[in-house]
Amino acid sequence: MKTVIITGAGIGIGRATALAFGKAGYRVILTDILEDEGRAATDAILAEGGTAEFHALDVTSTEQANAVVASVEARFGAIDTVVCNAGIAHKVPLDVLTDEKWDHTFDIDLKGMIRVIRAAAPKMREAGRGSVICLSSIMGVAYGWDEHVHYSAAKSGVVGLVRGLAVELAKSGIRVNGVAPGYIRTAQALSEEHSLGPAGLEKAAEFIPMGRVGEADDIADVIVFLASNAARYLTGQVLTVDGGLLVGRY
Repeated sequence: MKTVIITGAGIGIGRATALAFGKAGYRVILTDILEDEGRAATDAILAEGGTAEFHALDVTSTEQANAVVASVEARFGAIDTVVCNAGIAHKVPLDVLTDEKWDHTFDIDLKGMIRVIRAAAPKMREAGRGSVICLSSIMGVAYGWDEHVHYSAAKSGVVGLVRGLAVELAKSGIRVNGVAPGYIRTAQALSEEHSLGPAGLEKAAEFIPMGRVGEADDIADVIVFLASNAARYLTGQVLTVDGGLLVGRY
């Protein structure tokens, strides 16, 4: 049985991705700082006959990342797929964007990825196989986002991380790709304080060619594809999954 570890798996895209991997027959290692939500998502996989377990993980902690990965490897061997999904997107105008707020966003949204990948890579290299999928955003590949410069910068950094790691790890049989979601109906997007809010999200649907905002499942299925043998010759790419938004807004 293949093993996948997912960060930020308690809610939103992370939760949907965990459920999708569970249905695909993976052993799903769910991690999050939201323990109640993470355990509930784990229980949902188990209730459907899948295999899953939850580990509390704050991706800003190298110690925690190393410990969780080591625990999984000690029992199941090399991890087959790493999904780096944990992230935050806080609205902060430039005049109050402190060094601390900037660093906190990067510590989670970008450095949080490398902590888990770095921990899992040695055993993956020994096994000569593996897949890493990192979550970027349309705000990291094409758009700027008003009063979210720190978020846009971090998500652009994910693109560079994917490209660099793809080249470095390819010789070991490990593929590294990314997904850049468009407008997706998640708690983040529905936040009126930090994002579009419910009304804004519905307004966005008007200029998305496919006529709707995305659902978390729309992203999860692409992530499962990237981890699968169907994507065996695909590495170093960031797939934009946005219902045609970037190509259709003139």
